[in-house]
Amino acid sequence: MDAPERFDQLIAFLESQLPAPVDRQEAADGSMQFTAGDPAQVVVVLTDQSVVVSEFAGVWESPFTLAPRPRRVGVLKWRRLPETSLFNALTALIKGAREARQSRFHTCRYCGNRTAPEWMHDDGVCQSCADQHSGAVH
Repeated sequence: MDAPERFDQLIAFLESQLPAPVDRQEAADGSMQFTAGDPAQVVVVLTDQSVVVSEFAGVWESPFTLAPRPRRVGVLKWRRLPETSLFNALTALIKGAREARQSRFHTCRYCGNRTAPEWMHDDGVCQSCADQHSGAVH
């Protein structure tokens, strides 16, 4: 199988295996970044040589700007691996990234929802409930 066909096959595999919704962005160098899940859980960067799988993480640069800071889980040199081995390894890395991300979620003591850490007001209250229960009048 030639490289362009295998590259397209990898794109299709990632779009089918990543948690929905999947946002795909293409860079000028031909690489692609997939950010998957709502809230974001997994980030995958696909280049002509490698696939980098990361757990989504973000930091607030300002009260209105969340900057992604993915945590790398693994890198695969996709041209070097047979198809079955590549897809099995990618499946395991995606699963690991999702589980790592979800393990960082916290349960809000007011609404009971499991919330991503960047959306928590403090250790026990999500931002939405903090706004409702802060006593502020709008």
